[in-house]
Amino acid sequence: MYSKVLISDDLGSINQGVLTVLDTMGIKNVQLVQYCDDAYVRIKKGINEQNPFQLLITDLSFVSDHREQKFNSGEALIKTLKNEHPELKIIVYSVDDRLQKVRMLVQACNIDAYVCKGRRGLIELSHAINNVYNNTIYVSPQIAQALSPKSDLEIDDYDIELVKQLSNGLSQDDISQYFKNNNISPCSLSSLEKRLNKLRIQFKANNAIHLVAIVKDLGLI
Repeated sequence: MYSKVLISDDLGSINQGVLTVLDTMGIKNVQLVQYCDDAYVRIKKGINEQNPFQLLITDLSFVSDHREQKFNSGEALIKTLKNEHPELKIIVYSVDDRLQKVRMLVQACNIDAYVCKGRRGLIELSHAINNVYNNTIYVSPQIAQALSPKSDLEIDDYDIELVKQLSNGLSQDDISQYFKNNNISPCSLSSLEKRLNKLRIQFKANNAIHLVAIVKDLGLI
């Protein structure tokens, strides 16, 4: 089992719960941080001293305060660490249960487990630690669909942003201008209409409002 673990979460109560899980699993060398920057520094320090952390358990959302941060989210921290140290095992422990987010972190960022905080969160975290130790990916049962090959999840970041702006009440003309202002391509009105028609067919939606509702229900936005 792991001999050195780092917990990164800005809520002390959450950290205590995770500590209890690790303690019952016989993992005693555990360090806690409440900022992503501190997590990065601790991990680099361990590597430089040839006493590296073997596992990072991190939240995704960190509340901003007076302290300026290089990494303002767990996601930013994960991307950098997995790029620089792919051997480091990372478990996400978060309230965010959006399937698209889970899927991206597993497939694009190569995280090793995604556990949803909740009533069974700590139990599932224990399962995740065991799975990851045995080189098996773990995701909480309620978000397992994120790794499904079903075609209704085959939408990219552009589609997500398009539907998200629809959900914010923007018209297609407004979205076209928004995309132009933010250098998102394609941004022409005809391109948006074609993409929305494709999504409506794909999700079997009757109209744009129905499409937004379906995509929300799937946890993609």
